[in-house]
Amino acid sequence: MARRKPPTRHGLAIVDKPAGMTSHDVVNVLRKQLGERRIGHTGTLDPDATGVLLIGVGYVTRLLTFLTGLDKTYSGQIVLGSATSTLDSSGIVTATHDMSSITLEEAQRVVAENFVGEIKQVPPMVSALKIDGVRLHTLARQGIEVERAARDLTIHSFKVLAMPEPGVVDVEVHCSSGTYIRSLADDLGRALGGSAHLRNLRRIAVGGFTQSECSRLEDAVVHPPFTAVRTMSRIVADEQMQTMIKHGRELERFASPPPWVLVDASNAVLAVYEPSASGRAKPSVVMANAVS
Repeated sequence: MARRKPPTRHGLAIVDKPAGMTSHDVVNVLRKQLGERRIGHTGTLDPDATGVLLIGVGYVTRLLTFLTGLDKTYSGQIVLGSATSTLDSSGIVTATHDMSSITLEEAQRVVAENFVGEIKQVPPMVSALKIDGVRLHTLARQGIEVERAARDLTIHSFKVLAMPEPGVVDVEVHCSSGTYIRSLADDLGRALGGSAHLRNLRRIAVGGFTQSECSRLEDAVVHPPFTAVRTMSRIVADEQMQTMIKHGRELERFASPPPWVLVDASNAVLAVYEPSASGRAKPSVVMANAVS
């Protein structure tokens, strides 16, 4: 069997995911577009959702582990008065309620009292989360519902911004990774004494990566590898340190906050180091090649 050729292009693409595509569809498009097989994304967006999707290209896929847990920020609309099978506008309506009396102020009050700070959330059956190796949405399509454990999440802010039309509220949510906005919409409908579902979901930020940095999928820009770890403490490694890095050796702990990204004089990423049990710094990722 022929060995797969090593990647020749390395970096981070910050893509505005179009509606109607899965995150994996975006990866497949970029593999053909960039002529690289080694490409991966940091976090799934629903097919109907749009917005920030971080894509690692080449050896930068090894750095994606440091991006998957970043906070996310979303905008969207919550439609009051109807529940759907998918908790969003792609599903069929399963229940309706008259919620015409709900005001913007009431929605804001209920959100502030119930959905900000530390919360518990049960993942929806239509999610991509795996139970015993099977994705929940696969089971849901078979009409199977399984028990899911509630997870601890943090809602840093949940802004109810406006009511552009009766029964529809514009929202913006800044939350910890793993939060399902469709579940928040469903829970808000219940808390208001009726039902609700989500529509027009858009991810406007992943950590410090915002929609203003996005390129269109068809014109994807591959940023230098350092972009993926730009928020880490940057350490310029001298020649002695570079030799130690290549051999996976521990280094003396640095004064700046961890994790540390070690680079050479040209800003090529050499490795990411984190604190070790010995009180020193150990390599978490050593790049196969130094890429600039």
